[in-house]
Amino acid sequence: MSRCLVTGGAGFIGSHLTEELLAAGHHVTVLDNLSTGRSENLKGLVGHPRLTICTGSITDQMLLAELVRDADSIYHLAAAVGVKLVADDPVRTIETNIYPTEALLQLAVQGGGKPFFLASTSEVYGKNPKEQWTEEDDLHLGPTSRPRWAYGCSKAIDEFLALAYFRKHGLPVVIGRFFNVVGPRQVGHYGMVIPRFVDQALIGGPVIVYDDGGQVRCFAHVREVVASIMSLMRTPSAQGQVFNIGSDKPWSIRQLAEAVIAKVDPAVRIEYLPYSKAYGDDFEDVRRRVPDVSRLKRTIGSAPHLSLDSILEDIIAWKRSQTTSNAS
Repeated sequence: MSRCLVTGGAGFIGSHLTEELLAAGHHVTVLDNLSTGRSENLKGLVGHPRLTICTGSITDQMLLAELVRDADSIYHLAAAVGVKLVADDPVRTIETNIYPTEALLQLAVQGGGKPFFLASTSEVYGKNPKEQWTEEDDLHLGPTSRPRWAYGCSKAIDEFLALAYFRKHGLPVVIGRFFNVVGPRQVGHYGMVIPRFVDQALIGGPVIVYDDGGQVRCFAHVREVVASIMSLMRTPSAQGQVFNIGSDKPWSIRQLAEAVIAKVDPAVRIEYLPYSKAYGDDFEDVRRRVPDVSRLKRTIGSAPHLSLDSILEDIIAWKRSQTTSNAS
C-alpha cells in the first residue's frame, strides 16, 4: 500500500481515479477546492478508512508542501477545465494550470523524487491538420487573441516543465493527454458535449449542436482511462514519456447527437447554434481530434476501446438514476 495525493480528486476523472486507487489498497488524500469538482462525486467514499479529503486550493503552497510531504506518489489532475470555462475566464485558466504544477514538481523533487502523473489534454495539439495525432507531432496553437488557446498553451507549458524535471532531476514523471473522457458524474456545465446532449434529450429536447455538427471527436469511458493511468504509473518504461489516452474511434458531433436521441427519445429534434452565440465572436474550434494510441498500447498492452453505444447506455442510465433519486 502507498499513499497517493490526487489533486482535483473531487472532479469527474479524479473521483473515479480515487475510487480505483482505494480499491487497489492505497491510502488516498484528495485535494480539491470544489470550484469545478463536486463533493457529491465522493459521497460513496465518505468515511472510508484510507481516504482523506482536504478542501483547499492547489495555489496554497503551504498546504501543498504539507500534503506532498505525506505522499508517496502524486496524481495531478487539478486544472481549469472545459471549453466554456476557458473561454469565459482565461486568466483563471493560466493561473490555475501553470504555477501550481511547477510548485508540485519542485516539492516532488525535494521529497526524494516522488512518482508524478500529470494530466494533460488533446488541446495541446491545437489545430494540427493531421488525420490522427501522435505524441511527437507539432503543436499548432491559434493566436493569442483567441482565448480558447490559453488552455492548450498552459497545459503544453505544464508538459515542458514536467519533462524538464524528468531530464534534470530524474523525477519519475508520466504525462497523459486525455481525449474526450466521458462517463457517469460528468456534467455539461463547462461545455462537455455528451452530458449536455443527454440532459437535453431527457427533457424532450431540442439537442443543441454547435456549428454544423461536422466536428470529429473520439470518446473514451472514464473507467478505461483510469485503468490506463494506473497501468502507466506501474510501468517504469513509461517515465519521461507523453501518452495519448483515449479512444481512436471517430464520431462526428452530429452522429453523436443522433445516437443520443435514438437511445433516449427518437422524437427529439436537433437544432444548430453558431459558435458565436455559444462562446462569443472570438471562439475557434478544432474540426478533427483523433489520437494515435499505439504508444499507449505498446507500453501497457491496451487502450480504451469500449464502444460509444455502451458508453451512452451507461451515461443515460446514470443520468436517469440521478433524476429518480433527486425526485425522491
